[in-house]
Amino acid sequence: MTIQVKLDRVMRTSSLNGNDLAARVGITSVNLSRIKTGKTRAIRFSTLDALCESLGCQPGDLLMHVSNDVSASEDDEQ
Repeated sequence: MTIQVKLDRVMRTSSLNGNDLAARVGITSVNLSRIKTGKTRAIRFSTLDALCESLGCQPGDLLMHVSNDVSASEDDEQ
């Protein structure tokens, strides 16, 4: 099981840049970048809530479940 983060896609449709979003959410720009790139292993519900509130979206807009078979074939294509 792999969870992919789609935060960068949602941010493209908003008027917020990374620094502004990090400030609204109450996290550092470095932590926001780690979330965006999927380099974090966990996210607090309070952070997820603040991201959704700031971006006007639902958690499902930010996260996507991908089976291991699909994610392995996507890695091969890149």
